[in-house]
Amino acid sequence: MSIARHANDREIWLNLRDYFPHPYSLANAKEYIAHVATQDPLTSFGIIVDGEAAGSISLKPGVDVERVSAEIGYWLGRPFRGKGIATAAIIDVTTYAFETLKFHRVFAVPFVHNTSSCRALEKAGYVREGLLRRSAVKDGRLLDQYQYAAYDDQWTRPLYPGSQR
Repeated sequence: MSIARHANDREIWLNLRDYFPHPYSLANAKEYIAHVATQDPLTSFGIIVDGEAAGSISLKPGVDVERVSAEIGYWLGRPFRGKGIATAAIIDVTTYAFETLKFHRVFAVPFVHNTSSCRALEKAGYVREGLLRRSAVKDGRLLDQYQYAAYDDQWTRPLYPGSQR
């Protein structure tokens, strides 16, 4: 299964939340797919390139007073990077979050060292709101994160190769 093959990459794990397993097995992939199949509304999606699962992208809806917001997270396998695929997926899922799920704000908090993710967010129309110093720990290291966001009242779907119309 291609999702397990691409997800089983320490570099990917180093840029994601700790609940993303490493090593990533076929059993992890099957468990993830089974979980997504139960979602209502749907908030997790595979990133498919030429019929192959190349990564995934998800929304984590806020709760209580933050129920108007959702956090977006994503990963993409190495062979697919640098081609605008992540940016197109961010655009598509952000549009879905605003138009279908009726969120008012979608945000992301990439690690500062993850410049590729920051660039994909910027190309998708997200604005960097700030720096969250010493806000996360990953692999035993204390890390800074940037906070990016997009807003429903300012969202004009960017035209980007590969994004859906």
